[in-house]
Amino acid sequence: MKRITNFCRFLLLAALVTFSQLPPARAGIVEDVRTALSDNNFSAADAYLTSYRSRSGVTPEYIEAYSWMGRAALGARDYDQAAAYAKQTGALVLEQLKQRPLDAEPRLPLALGAAIEIQAQTLAARGQRTQAIAALQAALRTYGTTSIRERLQKNLNLLSFEGRPAPALKADQFLGSKPPALVHLKGAPVLLFFWAHWCGDCKAEAPIITQLRSEFAAKGLTVLGPTRLYGYTAQVQNAAPSAELAYIDAVRQRFYGGLLDMPVPVSTYNFDVYGASTTPTLVLLDRTGKVAMYHPGALPYDQLRAEIEKVTAR
Repeated sequence: MKRITNFCRFLLLAALVTFSQLPPARAGIVEDVRTALSDNNFSAADAYLTSYRSRSGVTPEYIEAYSWMGRAALGARDYDQAAAYAKQTGALVLEQLKQRPLDAEPRLPLALGAAIEIQAQTLAARGQRTQAIAALQAALRTYGTTSIRERLQKNLNLLSFEGRPAPALKADQFLGSKPPALVHLKGAPVLLFFWAHWCGDCKAEAPIITQLRSEFAAKGLTVLGPTRLYGYTAQVQNAAPSAELAYIDAVRQRFYGGLLDMPVPVSTYNFDVYGASTTPTLVLLDRTGKVAMYHPGALPYDQLRAEIEKVTAR
């Protein structure tokens, strides 16, 4: 249950209101639905969806907005409702996929990824972890070459990664010193800090990791910072790989001053294998090279320190 509530902590409990209490409509159905749900206004979100569908039909934008209903139900631990929303979202996406590939536009992957994620987390919350893992593995076989691969892998890792040997990292391209192979780091605890050049939460996490690395240096803590190319920079929408790599290095120099000696392997493969669709993603390995903690998202100093203490004390 801890993994479920951690991942969905941003969603609030839904509350019923009358249609007359709807706030004024805004620019888009996705924004309207998300805002209503964040205001505990589940009925308003449903009314927005009904109104939009009567005007515009079932569009990718509608399906993405609809997928947020399932996320809200999961956050409220209404697992029956969450499963129903996820099933319907998936059916709506599959109908659209009769006319176009999944990645032909950006909204369908978001909706389908959410539907599969909710299905798996609902099964896990009900104690059906084996079925949840099987569902995610099946989804990876079907959609493993699409943009939702990292998201599916992340959810699979949340359910099955801890206690397993950490997958090797690819380090053909890197910044800073040459990254050591994980197999050569056995005997020492290792923190993998997956980050992205555009990620504000990663920049905020860097001082925490810098401090903890200093505190646990005597116990052998090693920090590696995998990142990847995204095809753009803050200034250039379609950046060449060499230009983006130089930009990443500039970001590293500016915002990660305490971690400049941290080896930074640059590879999409690493993000795929570790399911790092959320940045930062923090993965802590014990002295035997097994995953002791897998956490998509930032962690405050006290929580991350407590996890590192567990590993170093073993």
